Amino acid sequence: MVGTFYAVRLPESSASEVNKLAKNFAFEPMSIAMPAGFPKQEVRKVNKAYEHIDAWISSVGAGIAVNDLDGDGLANDLCVNDVRIDQAVVTPAPTRKDAYAPFALDPAPLGTSTTMAPMGCMPGDYDEDGRMDLLVYYWGRTPIIFVNKGEKGKPLTAASFTATELLPGKSGRTYTGPLWNSNTAAVADFDGDGHNDVYIGNYFPDSPVLDPSKDGDVTMNASLSHAQNGGGGHFFRWTEDGYEKTDGALPQNLNKGWSLGASAADLDGDRLPEMFLAHDFGTSALLHNTSTPGKIRFSEVKAVHSGTVPKSKELGRSSFKGMGVDFGDLDHDGIYDMFVSNITTSFGIQESNFAFLSDAGSRPELQGRFKKGEAPYTDKSTDLKLAWSGWGWDVKMGDFDNNGDLEITQALGFVKGKNNRWPQLQELATANDALVPNPVWWPNVRHGDDIAGSQRMRFFAKDPGTGEYHNLSGALGIGEPVPTRGLATGDVDGDGRLDLAVARQWGEPVFLHNVAEATGSHLGLKLTHPDGAPVVGAEVRVQLPDGTERVTRLDGGGGHSGKRSTDVHIGLGKDVRGSVPAVITWRDRTGEVHEQKLKLTPGWHSLELGTEVKEK
Repeated sequence: MVGTFYAVRLPESSASEVNKLAKNFAFEPMSIAMPAGFPKQEVRKVNKAYEHIDAWISSVGAGIAVNDLDGDGLANDLCVNDVRIDQAVVTPAPTRKDAYAPFALDPAPLGTSTTMAPMGCMPGDYDEDGRMDLLVYYWGRTPIIFVNKGEKGKPLTAASFTATELLPGKSGRTYTGPLWNSNTAAVADFDGDGHNDVYIGNYFPDSPVLDPSKDGDVTMNASLSHAQNGGGGHFFRWTEDGYEKTDGALPQNLNKGWSLGASAADLDGDRLPEMFLAHDFGTSALLHNTSTPGKIRFSEVKAVHSGTVPKSKELGRSSFKGMGVDFGDLDHDGIYDMFVSNITTSFGIQESNFAFLSDAGSRPELQGRFKKGEAPYTDKSTDLKLAWSGWGWDVKMGDFDNNGDLEITQALGFVKGKNNRWPQLQELATANDALVPNPVWWPNVRHGDDIAGSQRMRFFAKDPGTGEYHNLSGALGIGEPVPTRGLATGDVDGDGRLDLAVARQWGEPVFLHNVAEATGSHLGLKLTHPDGAPVVGAEVRVQLPDGTERVTRLDGGGGHSGKRSTDVHIGLGKDVRGSVPAVITWRDRTGEVHEQKLKLTPGWHSLELGTEVKEK
């Protein structure tokens, strides 16, 4: 038995491996100011059919975003979804010396109800006036765009934002529209017309999930591995007259997934962003963008089936619980890779995270494979020691020590309490799919119950010698045993070091100020259209002195419930002192693609991207 234990136990990093890498990083945990005066709760009130699993139903909604909302040139404003008060809150980063008072976004005069709760906050310049607005998506109603009308140089207040419906409907003080239950969003120029479009991913189908006066008219997933009775996804295409809901963009077999994460990036170099959908209970998918201006359309691509790889670890066939996703070039081959969060808990539910690395030799090859319906990616999570962590949620990649390698942060944990409910959950995991859609068959998960409640967030750093990743969160003092959900990165004080904001489920959010001393050089870029809006999807490639390349893009926002800033950040290493060759590729407002070579010195640059690059 002892021999079997050592043969099958999960790999662990040694203290020497962890300490060797940890000396390159340092974070100062700081409290995030929240507004007073709102009644607090510990679980939400739910449909009577869900009462015995009210903690399960209340297990999502903590989110956080980092961006520049007041136009001071720094991404030092936060939008926090606090489930304890069910409000979307705008608050200054705790590093600010000119802090304004935190406030909740006010949906008035739009219709509201007592059965709605915010699930995520997505910064973006939705009216293209140069000021960052906020799109908030909910359970219990359709999303709201809070249009930023604040004056530059003046403190933000609730009056700075005007609520506007993303999906116009009936007016009135009480909300009577569709009961969407949204859990993720992604913003990108999906159709290539030069303007940003919006994807909203729903979890439950339209239903009164948070209405305690109702008993029924709700469902759970129809399968634990390939559920297709969820809320599915909705695309909104930008038009001169506002956002227009468009149907038929997704393959039919993917249109009713249980959406928890979504992220977009141009993988094959055709200037149209692909998208990965992280669907709970299986059916996660990589989508090849086949859109044309005015028509958003995607086709699914899958790994070529192999007898040597389990279907559960093949891209497009996985039956795992997709929870979050992010793109980044992990192996420096110039092609984006993917990290996907799943549930990986020993003696609980042991699936695997995914580190899908590209097998294509070039982006043109990747494009050709996509057109054949193939996704040439292989999961390398086991080799990289990234496969197992816990009950995963949001994930964000970023170079926190500016050494040229991406670190990976991952939110973990489910429901925190005292009564262990893993045995009952394991029974559910073996249940017949004919039973699981009915909530009555689900085991109790009430306030006070615990499932993975003491798991600690992960901070994975790469060993430059072996290429393996090691979790440093404990050594860095940032791994509290509290469930986390949303992660957002941004350089809030302009010092060239990425900071990290963390949303905790039923706990205080925390800001991790990067105070590492032995960091390398960096390149920070603010890329805007002539109208001042961020150029979402703009790609930056930088060549380092050793001949290797670093690639990243201006992310319009994606993942689970955390949204990084719209600044571009690239770590250059400690050997770079002079300028580095860079290539910037972007679409202008007419949809025309431009590419320009230039040399950039380390530090921050503000570049206007019209028909050519202009430094401001």
